[in-house]
Amino acid sequence: MTRTRFIGKTVLITGAGTGMGRAAALRLVAEGAELVLVGRRPEPINRLLGEIDASGGAAIALAGDIADNEAVAAIVEKTIARFGRLDAVFANAGVLGEFKPLAVTDGDDFDALIDTNLKGTFFTIKHCLPFLEGGSILINASWTAAGVMPGAGAYASTKGALLAMMRTLAAEQGPRNVRINAINPGIILTPMADDVIDPAFAARLAAHTPLRRNGTSEDIAGTVAWLLSHDAAFVTGQEITVDGGYTLGGLRP
Repeated sequence: MTRTRFIGKTVLITGAGTGMGRAAALRLVAEGAELVLVGRRPEPINRLLGEIDASGGAAIALAGDIADNEAVAAIVEKTIARFGRLDAVFANAGVLGEFKPLAVTDGDDFDALIDTNLKGTFFTIKHCLPFLEGGSILINASWTAAGVMPGAGAYASTKGALLAMMRTLAAEQGPRNVRINAINPGIILTPMADDVIDPAFAARLAAHTPLRRNGTSEDIAGTVAWLLSHDAAFVTGQEITVDGGYTLGGLRP
């Protein structure tokens, strides 16, 4: 059955060129969305734009760093100039940083993560909010915000802060009928994850997961589409964990 939940809707996706952003873009455009593809590097978003154009979909690609407040403002301005509206945002862009124990993490490590993961997400939301009456925002957080992966403490700290931001925004924006939610992806084998997860480690993680596999970006895309759509019209202020059961407590069979 062809889904048409996003016909006439414009969705902005940060970090759209690869991984979960790319998979979400392909899912949303298949459901009729007009897309704004945002990424720091022009090449990946332009490749994706070419695929969408070839499929008959509507999209624009806008290169920019979400850590740059003025660049984000310009991206949103161009979005409204092109489509005249904005209905949903997938605030997906983020960086992993260097894996190291917190005891040897320094201020520069935190600065880079805070600039993109926390401030960059905030800039994205802040500039989009005026155009989102009745719209929806989804923040890409992480299972590590409530779980523990040694070496990812600085990264997890920024993701935990995003969940606090999400809940506050949901309360503040609810009277405008703007919904704000977050997803906590589990072990998802994206290009960013591949930088720190070698095949042996990936096999150990999969063995700990009840579904006995690690996730793919496509495993996330359906949840993104649901939370941004009218099907989730009464869902706000929530974090949805999509991890194949990885974070379940207790013994494994």
